[in-house]
Amino acid sequence: MATLTIEELAEQLSPNQAIAGLDLGTKTIGLAMSDLGRRFASPRTVIKRVKFTQDAEVLLAFAEKEKVAAFVIGLPINMDGSAGPRVQATRAFVRSMADKTALPFVYWDERLSTVAAERALLEMDVSRAKRAERIDSAAASFILQGALDRLLSLGRIASDD
Repeated sequence: MATLTIEELAEQLSPNQAIAGLDLGTKTIGLAMSDLGRRFASPRTVIKRVKFTQDAEVLLAFAEKEKVAAFVIGLPINMDGSAGPRVQATRAFVRSMADKTALPFVYWDERLSTVAAERALLEMDVSRAKRAERIDSAAASFILQGALDRLLSLGRIASDD
């Protein structure tokens, strides 16, 4: 398994390969999936975290079922740009996944993704209880959509050359 930049991922992906977005929390992992054209991110289920081995098994079963070509994982950088303990935990999770899969991971700055997800759910008039259930997968969807937009932009730049 490799950790790639979004530019390296753009070079490696074949047409019609979907990618997954992850919002890694202490209690849950929010999941999102792209369509095969990699234009839209859709929220999926939330994995309740137990311990790493079980979390990895559930995540990889999801990846196999959905034919995931790569993961985009939110990197919870502080608003001032510094890396706190959550960044270290995310990097440790990705390093641990290296022993379990050859699928590449791309780190994506997730600042304000949860805020954006919360606002979107509020605008859809989702109840407080339902928001709590859906916030992580909605945040994963925002993370993935940002990466998909960048991939689309990189594709346009490559085709202009």
